[in-house]
Amino acid sequence: MISGFALRSMLGTAGALLLVADIAGEAAAQSSLPPVTVDAPAARNPARNQGATTTSAPRTRAVNRARQTNRNAAPLPQNADGSASRGTENPQGPLNGYVANRTLSGTKTNTPLREIPQSVSVIGADQIRDQKPQSFDQILRYTPGVSGEVFGADTRNDWFLLRGFRAQQDATFLDGLPLFNTAFATWKLQPFGLERVEVLRGPSSVLYGGGSPGGVVNAVSKMPVAEPIRYIETGVNSFGNGYVAFDVNERFRLPPGTGTLDGRVVGMVKGGGTQVDFTQDNSYFIAPSFTYRPDFDTRFTVLASASKDRTNGNNWLPYEGSVVNAPYGKIPTKLFQSEPGQDYFMRGQTMIGYQFEKDFSNGLTFRQNARYAHVETNINSYIGNDNVTPSSNAQLQRYHFFTNGSADLGTIDTQLEGRFNTGAISHTVLAGVDLKKYRLDDYQASGGGNPLSIFNPVYGGTVTGVTPYLNRILDQGQLGVYLQDQMKLDRFTLVLSGRNDWVETEQFNRLAVPNTSRDTSKATGRAGLIYDVGFGLSPYVSYATGFNPVIGTTATGQFFTPEESKQIEAGAKWEPAGFNGYITGAWFDLRKTNALTVDPNSPFNQVQNGEVTSRGFELSMTTNLTPEFKMVGSVSSYDLFISQDVNAALLGKRPVAMPTRLASLWGDYTFRTGWLAGFGFGGGVRHIGDSFADQANTLAVPSRTLFDAAVHYEYQQWRAALNVTNVADKIFVSSCDGTTACFYGERRKALLSLGYRW
Repeated sequence: MISGFALRSMLGTAGALLLVADIAGEAAAQSSLPPVTVDAPAARNPARNQGATTTSAPRTRAVNRARQTNRNAAPLPQNADGSASRGTENPQGPLNGYVANRTLSGTKTNTPLREIPQSVSVIGADQIRDQKPQSFDQILRYTPGVSGEVFGADTRNDWFLLRGFRAQQDATFLDGLPLFNTAFATWKLQPFGLERVEVLRGPSSVLYGGGSPGGVVNAVSKMPVAEPIRYIETGVNSFGNGYVAFDVNERFRLPPGTGTLDGRVVGMVKGGGTQVDFTQDNSYFIAPSFTYRPDFDTRFTVLASASKDRTNGNNWLPYEGSVVNAPYGKIPTKLFQSEPGQDYFMRGQTMIGYQFEKDFSNGLTFRQNARYAHVETNINSYIGNDNVTPSSNAQLQRYHFFTNGSADLGTIDTQLEGRFNTGAISHTVLAGVDLKKYRLDDYQASGGGNPLSIFNPVYGGTVTGVTPYLNRILDQGQLGVYLQDQMKLDRFTLVLSGRNDWVETEQFNRLAVPNTSRDTSKATGRAGLIYDVGFGLSPYVSYATGFNPVIGTTATGQFFTPEESKQIEAGAKWEPAGFNGYITGAWFDLRKTNALTVDPNSPFNQVQNGEVTSRGFELSMTTNLTPEFKMVGSVSSYDLFISQDVNAALLGKRPVAMPTRLASLWGDYTFRTGWLAGFGFGGGVRHIGDSFADQANTLAVPSRTLFDAAVHYEYQQWRAALNVTNVADKIFVSSCDGTTACFYGERRKALLSLGYRW
C-alpha cells in the first residue's frame, strides 16, 4: 500500500511546484507594469492568406531579437505566398501550409519530426481552415490510424479511435496537459480556437502518465503573437445552424526595458438546427490569453477559456431498421426519438492555466505548465433500448435517462531540460514531475418510457419517473516522475525514456454500496533509434510500454487493475530533396492486456483477463507540393482481434464498432497569380472500413466512402468559402455499440462562410 506515501508525495510536490511557480512569477514581474496602450495596426499585405495566423516580419530589431532568442516562441518568417518559411517553425505556432517540421508532443522537447522514432501527425490551422471541421473529432478525418465520429452525427461529444482502441476519454490533451474524463462529465474543444492538433500514436505513458494504448491527441491553443490580428468570420450551414467567430490579437506598448506584452482573445457563438428534428446545436466559447516576456529568455503565458453548450441527446437505434432493412423499411435519419421540450444536454466548462519558460545561458531550460478545469453536464433524454415492434405502426421502445455530473481536473507539469555534449554525442536530457488530481461528482438515474411510433411520432406521452442507480464521488490522484535522454551521434538519434507513476483512486458511494479504493504504482518506458541515411530517408525502430487506470469495479465492488500495453514499431520517414513535405510509413504490433471482458458467470458484470491485439501498417503523405497546391493522404490497415478471453468463442474476433481499414486523400489548390488570383478549390475522399455490431462478428456494419469539396475566394481582406461534406448525401451508420445502439453518420452538409481581416 502506498496511500500515505503517495498522499504526502502529492501534497509535498504540489507545494514545491507552487513555490517554484511563485518564485518564477516574482522573477517575471520584478518590475511593475505601468498602464499599457495598444499599438496601431501595422500595414498588411492584401495578398496575404487571410485565414492563416502566420506572422509578418518583425517591426523592430529588438522584437526580432527577442523572438529569435526564445527557442519555443520563435516566429515564422514568410514566403512570398504568405506561408511560413521552412525550418524556423515554432512547435506551438502556425505551420508551413500543411507541413510541420517540429513538435513538442513526441518528446516534450522542441524536436524535428524526422528525429522522433515514433509515428506523429500534425494538423495545422491552414488545413483546419480549408476543411472547416465543426467539431474536434472532425479535425482528425484525414489522419492516419485515427477513426473519428464513432457515434455518428453526435452534437454532444467528440469520439475517436487510435489504432483500434477507444481514446476520447484518456487520450485528449490540451497544450500538453490531459483532459481526462469519465462518465458524462465530458470536455469539449472548438476547432476555431486551435492552432494545431498533434497525434502521437502508440503507448505514450512514459511522458504523459496513464492513457490510451492507442496514443495521444494533443490540441494546441491559439496563443498571443507579436503582430496584430483582427479577424471576424460568419457562416451558416444547410441545416440552418449559423455562427459568428472572431480572433483579435494586440501587442501592448510598454516602457523601454520592461519587456513585451501580447494579448489575444478568440471566440465563437453558434446556434441552429441539425439533421435531426427538434435537435439544436447551440454553443459559445471565449478564450483570452496573455504572454509577457520580461527579457529575451523568459516567457509567461496565461490561458483561460469559458464555454456553454446546449443540444439534445443522440439517437440510439436498433441494428434492424438502421443498418439493414426491417419489415417496415429504414428508420428516417431525421427521427427525434426523445421528447421535445423535455430532452436536453447542457454543458458548462471553464479553464485557466499558465505556461512558464526560462532559458538559462548554460544550456538549461526550466518549464512549468499548469491548468485547472471545471465542467458540469446535465442530461435528460429518452433513449431507444429495443428493436422496433414488427408492425405497421412500428413502435420504438424507449427508456428515460437522467444524469447530473461535474468534474474538477487540476494538472501541473514541471520540466528541466539540459543540452550538453559528452565527446561526440550531443544530449537533450529532460527530467520532469507531473501531478494530476481529478474529482467527479456523478449522479445517474433511469426509468421506463412509453414507445414511440417511427413514422408517425406522437410526443408528450406519460412516462414513469427515474430511479438512481449511481450516486458517487470519484477521486483520482496521479503523481509521475520521468527522465528522458535524446542522444545524437552523427546521423543516429537514440531516445531513451523512463517513468514511474503512483495512482490513488477512491470511490465514495451515496447509495447502499460499499466505498472502494485502489493504490497502484507502475513503471513504463520507451526506447527508440532513428538513423538519417543521407538522402532524406530516416528508418527507425522503437519499443514502448504504457498503462491506463481503469475506472470501474468488479462484481464484488473492487476497482479494476490498470490496463497495460506494449508496442513494437518500425518505420521510416522520408523528406525527398526538393519536396516540401514528407512521407512516412510504420508497421506496429500493439497489445493491450488486463482488458475488460464479459464475466461468463455474471453477464451484467466484467472481468479483467482479456487481451486485444492490433497489428498493421500506416502510410501517409503531407506536402505543399507547390506554393499553390497542398495535399494530405493516408492509408491504414491492421488486424484487430481478441487474443485472450475467458470465452474461447471470442478468440480471433474483432471488438465491436472497430473498423480496421482507413484511407483518405485531400488536396487544396489556390491560384496566386493571373486573373484567377485568390480563387481556390479543394476536395477529398474518405474511406472507413466495416465493423461489427456484436461480439460474435455476425452482424456487420458496412464500410463507406465519402466525398468532401470546397471552393474559396480571397480578395484583399476578404475570404469567402463554401465547404460541402458527404457530397453524395450517402446515408450510413457510423457504428453499432450493440444491436440496439446504432448511430447514423452525418448527411450532406454545406457550409457557407465569409471572413474579414483588417
